[in-house]
Amino acid sequence: MLVRYLRVPAALLISFVLPLAAADKSKTNSANDNQPSYDQPQPQVETLDLNMYQRIRLEGLNHSHAMEYASALFDDIGPRLTGSQNLKHANEWTRDQFTAMGCSNAHLEDWGEFGMGWQQLNTWVRMTSPDTAVFIAQAGPWSPATNGAVTGSAVWIDVSDEKDLDKYKGKLAGKIVLYGAMREVPPVDKPFWTQLDDKELKELTEWPIKPRNRGDFMQQFMKRLALRQAVGKFLADEHALAVITPSRDGKNGGGSGGTIFDDSSVGFGWEAYKRETANPLPVVVMAIENYGRVYRLLKANVPVAMEMNVDTKFTGDHEHGFDTIAEIPGTDAKLKDEVVMVGGHLDSWASGTGATDNGAGTVVAMEVMRILNTLQVKPRRTIRVALWTGEEQGEFGSYGYVRQHFGQVPLSTAPDQLKMPEWVRKPGGPVQLKPESQKISGYFNLDNGSGKVRGVYLQENAAMAPIFAQWIEPLKDLGVTTLTLRNTGGTDHEAFDAIGIPGFQFIQDPLDYESRTHHSNMDVYEELSPGDLAQAAVVEATFVYNAAMRDQMLPRKPLPHPELEEQLKAPLRNIMPGAGAGEAH
Repeated sequence: MLVRYLRVPAALLISFVLPLAAADKSKTNSANDNQPSYDQPQPQVETLDLNMYQRIRLEGLNHSHAMEYASALFDDIGPRLTGSQNLKHANEWTRDQFTAMGCSNAHLEDWGEFGMGWQQLNTWVRMTSPDTAVFIAQAGPWSPATNGAVTGSAVWIDVSDEKDLDKYKGKLAGKIVLYGAMREVPPVDKPFWTQLDDKELKELTEWPIKPRNRGDFMQQFMKRLALRQAVGKFLADEHALAVITPSRDGKNGGGSGGTIFDDSSVGFGWEAYKRETANPLPVVVMAIENYGRVYRLLKANVPVAMEMNVDTKFTGDHEHGFDTIAEIPGTDAKLKDEVVMVGGHLDSWASGTGATDNGAGTVVAMEVMRILNTLQVKPRRTIRVALWTGEEQGEFGSYGYVRQHFGQVPLSTAPDQLKMPEWVRKPGGPVQLKPESQKISGYFNLDNGSGKVRGVYLQENAAMAPIFAQWIEPLKDLGVTTLTLRNTGGTDHEAFDAIGIPGFQFIQDPLDYESRTHHSNMDVYEELSPGDLAQAAVVEATFVYNAAMRDQMLPRKPLPHPELEEQLKAPLRNIMPGAGAGEAH
């Protein structure tokens, strides 16, 4: 899940969402025939195949193979950083697995050039004076190598503004630099591993009256990013040997006890995967307890000598990204060209093996397709699975696929916007749709760790509430109880939702995702919950099957107009009746 940081009992939603008018088949005419079925009247009562519900449940819960897929993907292939040889291996392996389970048209789709391929071969850091100690550390993604072990005096730099760098000019050559404030390490007084209780689920049904000011967040993010880029260039120009950064904290104090979080925030730029904006010198992230020891010694004016080796390799400057795609073909003569999609992202970070982020979503999507193939379902619509890559750097795989097949929101080409990562750039015009966009019913995504599915984020699509409320009724004994009109972000359903295609992320129990595993060295097989993954596959397979069998495609929200957001949020003009025509102050 991209860094980027919900959940209504069905009865509650039914009470505040008006049922859609029932389709009157006697009034069907040629006008309706030419209208996409998602725009046609929806039935008040869903036709559910409860026998299929039971068959999916028995196969998914009694014969789950999710953990076998998990071990092969995480233990054998390993971490899957975008652009890496491991991710290439994972793309090919998942394609072949889809073919083996009976899917059709399993293939890889190129979403475009990404940047540099990179692999961490070995990283170690130790203190040699005033004592000897071996520290927990890993290379930041796309860090260059030290080209063998290097030894130097440690120095901590205190930089909150670019002008603070002036005091270090001429003082850092040959040094190992600690960059980053020493944070509080709170006691672990709450469990890392949690499940959503009734109170938390109910809170997710309440619409947030005060929206978050995303503009302020992005302004601060870009300011911090610019400072880090300036610091990296300065340290390289001053001939520092390498940089050590402290690991951030996780929820409930999860960033302690040797857990390190290792992603784009470690290095000196969001786009460190591009040669022109690459990390200018070796950089590692260190466990906070180890960082704290060196920090305190330096603050007490005790000289510290360190030795480190960052052994990494690059495998090309212009690596492309690929999505894994496969299908169960539709069988209805009129509907088989329409598509229901399911997926998750295959890429991960490099310090763990990407088990919960988002290996869990990947193996659940694979298990969904295995269940449906094993049951030899004959869906009316085509069911298509997609395993995206490049999600962690900006949801590149899903946005690339949607752009190629369904449409896009053009991005601003203003000079200031071109300096920003794609995922934060402003829209440059209205949504541009392709004909194929009328053939997709919806997309279902899983990317919030290994936790059990508790419901669905509706992405403000009120027309979906009475439909999903009926779908989840036979699943309540599995814990699926909650629908919310709220949006959730930070993962691949956004690419579909951005152009008006129904795209949904499931609500999941958090477990220790945000506290301990998200982007960390603890994102490993052992952090998976086998029973929860089996439950998630059953729920997702049921949703996908229902969407593939309906007479109509899933209803859509009004077409979004992101290009008008700033205009709509602008203050009203001439609102004060007593205002004069003089100069405003």
